[in-house]
Amino acid sequence: MSKKAKILIVEDNRELLKILRMQLRDEGYAVVGAEDGVQAVTLARQDRPDVILLDLGLPAGDGFTVIKRLAKFPHANEIPIIVITGQPKEAYEQEAIEAGVVAYLAKPFKTEQLLAAIRETLGESNSLVETITNKDETAS
Repeated sequence: MSKKAKILIVEDNRELLKILRMQLRDEGYAVVGAEDGVQAVTLARQDRPDVILLDLGLPAGDGFTVIKRLAKFPHANEIPIIVITGQPKEAYEQEAIEAGVVAYLAKPFKTEQLLAAIRETLGESNSLVETITNKDETAS
């Protein structure tokens, strides 16, 4: 990766936020974190990340509120969003897709799934399936 892609993680679980930060930094990404909806919108506008990882269940504005707020701002409305949530896919995936998110990962997800979604979103891989398959083959 020529320039470090910047990822904004929006997660109110501090332990998970810390783990995700470490994992993504280990992969060479620049990482910023937010613990609520207001902070998420502010950081997205200021830092202009390349991707946002967004939990849906947040204090101070849930994930859908964050998506709606970001849609009102130039540049922020163009940032791809990957939902990471404890909500089952059946509950909110369709609504999230209609809101414009690029991927929906229900917790608990595997690190490989998250990395594949990020790489796919950033255009760093040819396909999500290929990335996951390659990871699985190298682990065998």
